[in-house]
Amino acid sequence: MSIITPHTQAIIGEPEVVEDAARVEESAAWMLLKDAAIAIRELQVKDGSIPSTGSGQAAADHEKARHHVDAIVAGIRALSPAFPHDAAYLEALVIDFQRWADGGFGVPDFLDSLVAFQPQQNRVDGIRHLVVFPMYTQNGSSDRLVEALIVETIWPEFIAELEAGDYGNKLFVSLRLIDFTPGYDTNSAVLFPETVAMREIPTFTWGAIFQDREAARYRRVVRAASEITKLDLPDDAARMLDDQALTEKTFVMWDIIHDRTHMRGDLPFDPFMIKQRMPFFLYSLEELRCDLTAFRESVKIQKALSARTDALSDAEQEMLEHSGLVQYAVIFDRIFRFAITGSRVRNYDGLGGQLLFAWLHQRGVLHWTDTQLAFDWAGVADAVVALGDAIDELYWRSIDRPKTAHWLAAYDLVRSTLTPNPASVWARGLPDEVLAGAPKGYTDAVLDDEFPLSMFFEALQKKMKPVIESTVGIRGTDD
Repeated sequence: MSIITPHTQAIIGEPEVVEDAARVEESAAWMLLKDAAIAIRELQVKDGSIPSTGSGQAAADHEKARHHVDAIVAGIRALSPAFPHDAAYLEALVIDFQRWADGGFGVPDFLDSLVAFQPQQNRVDGIRHLVVFPMYTQNGSSDRLVEALIVETIWPEFIAELEAGDYGNKLFVSLRLIDFTPGYDTNSAVLFPETVAMREIPTFTWGAIFQDREAARYRRVVRAASEITKLDLPDDAARMLDDQALTEKTFVMWDIIHDRTHMRGDLPFDPFMIKQRMPFFLYSLEELRCDLTAFRESVKIQKALSARTDALSDAEQEMLEHSGLVQYAVIFDRIFRFAITGSRVRNYDGLGGQLLFAWLHQRGVLHWTDTQLAFDWAGVADAVVALGDAIDELYWRSIDRPKTAHWLAAYDLVRSTLTPNPASVWARGLPDEVLAGAPKGYTDAVLDDEFPLSMFFEALQKKMKPVIESTVGIRGTDD
């Protein structure tokens, strides 16, 4: 058994070997590793390195860092037997940590262990992974600090059947957070390989989403928002607020269809996945397109299974149940959480939520009357699908358009429903020198808050702010 100081500066002995992943988060080996990871973060700078200037303080920091790495390595070795499916990765991880320390703690390079980590090859419900990397966390921290996580796969049978059928997505991994270091005590709900510190960019073979966090945020926010707006939730939608497992599975179904949509359809080129600078409302439309595709496909699945005259299998019964729940989740998460979460600086997810709300309101299927929110559910699905069709039409037409003409057409689609900022240059009409110039001029002319919140959302945001803030770092076990 190891005995460590509060900052893991001394290690006496070796931690006991852990062979069962079921309760690994309670083991001394995990606590050793986690404490050391937290401690070494305090010595790192933004790029993940630990400065070395020859000063006495730098030498002291490097000595501390070496002790922390020793503890991290000891923890990994003790925990490795509990994760035999990740043996190659954990072995490479030890080598990467040792090389980082031996090289003087420069910018970390964990390419070898990243390439060895292949969670998409073990999509088995309940299987766990130990994940340790210097990395930034999307919607969390932009600094590449050491993070350590224990995660668990969410892969119910009906999702496996969906993925094996019409919704193949070999890169998609669905996870549950078990325990984590401070980079995930944030809004981050994804684990992406491109966030890891590495010397070169490999071909990425997986991407993971923490559906337990997505589900927990959804349940807390929608419960509060429906009470504030006096919304009478349909019975199935209300069930989600009381059932974390049900909501997790719903988000897995939503996300597996959403994720695969980014590279499918009549696309102008590669509208989102390429690293490029463009007006933020383009990202709004792309994310919304993928969500509305998940909505449309869920309607399709629901209709097909409801029309069956033969008996459905257990997996098909779950598909039918969750196809209806996905539709509620897309609508309520978009309008209640996305629209009012985050800053007003180029908030593309927020804009997508605003657009969906206004589109439904202007088509007469969403009502805000006598300070009460209501939906005409019989017409909602057709209205939502119509917005998806409008974005698809924009994309199809833009295959034949120059990039900046596509941008202008996209802006027209958004402002046909949302009112631009009164100070908007785009709304008044870009001057000829911008129109004739480089795309950068177009992007520079977009205001940070090009489409401000409506009066409805301004009022809702004030009441919902404490609830939104309370979801930072939330886990599925918190409610």
